[in-house]
Parts: sequence; structure tokens; C-alpha cells
Amino acid sequence: MPDLWIPGAEVHDVGDHAPTDQQYPPKAIAHITWDRDATAAAPQDWCDFDSLVGYFTGSGAGEAPHIVWDPFSGRIAQLFPADSRSKSLVDAPGGTRTNRAGRVVIQIEAVFFPYCRYNGQVYARLTDTPCAGWDRLHAWISGWGVPDVWPMGRPVDFTAHRDEGVWETRGGWYGHSQVPENDHTDPGSWPDFTPGSPPSPPAPGQTPARYQVTINGLPYGYGAHGDQVTEVGRALVAAGFGSHYQQGPGPDWTDADTLNYQDYQRSLGFSGSDADGVPGETSLRRLLGTLPGGTVSLSHVVAAAQTDPGAEQGHRTYGADVLIVEQALADEGLLDGQWVDGSFGTRTVTAYSRWQQRLGYSGTAADGIPGRDSLQRLGAAHGFTVTD
Repeated sequence: MPDLWIPGAEVHDVGDHAPTDQQYPPKAIAHITWDRDATAAAPQDWCDFDSLVGYFTGSGAGEAPHIVWDPFSGRIAQLFPADSRSKSLVDAPGGTRTNRAGRVVIQIEAVFFPYCRYNGQVYARLTDTPCAGWDRLHAWISGWGVPDVWPMGRPVDFTAHRDEGVWETRGGWYGHSQVPENDHTDPGSWPDFTPGSPPSPPAPGQTPARYQVTINGLPYGYGAHGDQVTEVGRALVAAGFGSHYQQGPGPDWTDADTLNYQDYQRSLGFSGSDADGVPGETSLRRLLGTLPGGTVSLSHVVAAAQTDPGAEQGHRTYGADVLIVEQALADEGLLDGQWVDGSFGTRTVTAYSRWQQRLGYSGTAADGIPGRDSLQRLGAAHGFTVTD
């Protein structure tokens, strides 16, 4: 697991930690403090780093970000751990919880305003500064699975571009100007992820696409993590589309997964942006036979429970359905995480039997073969619907 606190950062823990909403892909939010209004004709002196840290740890704690960053000296202060939400975004009641909408939602306030004067020199844009410390900051955020992509475009001016659908389904970097329910238009500019590299997703067919989508509540695409990623990789290999793997497949979506999935999409006749290696519902359903995450077929898991234990190790009769059930059993503490693999083998049968016993069943009614009542009660506890 990456460090919750940036190594070497000045830690000013403001407390009041709170979890993020794990169903959304990981994000980083770019801000500038914009603490003074200056113009080209009337520049103003830069507001120093310590003053801003003092504000966010004092009277401004209700607006505090994770990170306060001095782009001139490279100093970094951290106020919240990476796995907590911070508070720099407006969060409208009843809407998307903007400060929490991601596995991480890491917010960075660069101590900067347009036309600030620092050591006698005027800087119109953040990217005109030395951006000292950016490489270290970026590397740490990347370690938390935030992909190097701006789903709504890298900020180049102070105009707003907001799309709630994109915000909820795609991981990556967003400017404050791109967050739903907010009205700020910063940061105006932001440094490249790698000097000289393009800031937006590469063109399909050239280099791998690096953004995410969410299908049935599960993330897919570069940087996505989870058993659903392993399931896709194994299905690609089984279908003959695993040539780009050097190792794996595994639970972390890499460029190799994207390239293999792109080959699969092209085999279906897709082209252009529909064959960029990031799953869509149609191709994913054709690959797996169903869409993981939303529904579980009772007949499928019964068939799997009756077939998989006697088949070769790791055999998956209905892997997508079984994977959902196994994850729920693991969440109940009944199945070790290493056996959440889509195969309803003997360990899964034993775990399901324990679930049935927990519900009060005994004898043949607790034989580890799912019944409708026990499966529906597991689904009610873990967010899936049972079908025939």
C-alpha cells in the first residue's frame, strides 16, 4: 500500500478524517489558492506558503485540501491522509459527494495566483513558475492509482468545463473548474505529468488509452483495481487475446490489459474510439457473458457450485456471477481473499455452507449449494440482485 503521507512532507494533520466513496474511480483535483486578485498591469506580491498553511490549519480548516504546495521552493504540507476526504470542494446536499467521489480524491492547492510577484519577477500562470517539487508530488499521487489523464481536458485557461457523467465514471486529474456543483474556474494551467509528454489520452491505435469507465459500479481501464480486472484478463487469455501480458493477468489494469482488450474489440469489428482498449458494456458482456457487479443468476451459481468442485483446479463455470458471491463471502469473513477467483470450488462451497448456518439453516439445507433465500439475503447485505 502506498504511503498515506508523502515521505518528507510537512505534516499538519487537521484531523476529522472521513472515508471516500469507493464505487468511484480515483481522482486528483488541481487548485490554486488565488488568494489575491492581480492583473498584468497591477501585479501583487505572492502570499507566502506558511501563511496559507496557517489559514488551512486554522480558520480555513473547513476548506482544507490534502496538500498545500509551494511551486517556487518545492515545500509540501499535508493536512489529510490520502485515504480520507478533504474539504476544498463545494458539496451540494443530495448530489454527488464531490469531496469523496473516488477511491481516493486527493486535492492539491498550489500557492499561486495569476500575476503574482515572487522575488521581483511576475508569473502569469502556474506553469510559468519553476513547479519545484511537482515530480515528487505527482509520483506519490500516481502511486494511489490516479491515472495520468485529464478526462475533461488539461486546464489551459480560466473557463469552466463540467460534466457530471464524466466526473462520476472516469478516473484521473480534474481542475477545480471541472468539478460538478462548484463555480470556481481555477487552476488555469497545470504542469505536465512528464515534461514534453501529451497531457491528454493518446490517440487510439498509437499508444494505450489511459482513462477509466465505470460499468455496473465497477471500474475498468488504466489504473482500475479489483477482482473484476483479473476476471477480464483471464477471459481475454481464454479467448486468445493475451499476447501483451509479460506477467499476469492480475487485479491491476495496466497498458497490457488495454492492448489485449483493444485486440479483442477489433476482433468484434469495433474501430476508432470504440476500439481503444477501454471496455464498453457491449464488448464486456460478450467477453464475460454478463456484466459483473449488478446481478447474480441463482441458476448460474447453483450450476457452478455443483460443477466446479469436481473439475480441474480453478475451473469457472460462471465466473462473473461466482466472483460477486465470493467477494460477498469474503466481506463476511467466511472466505479468504485469495480464493475470490470466480471458481465455486470446495473452499467456496464450505464458505457458503457457513453462511447458510449463520442464517439458521442446518443439515442438507446448509450444504453449500445456494438457495434463493440465502442468496437473496447475501445480495441484500452486499448490493447485488438475484435473478433466476
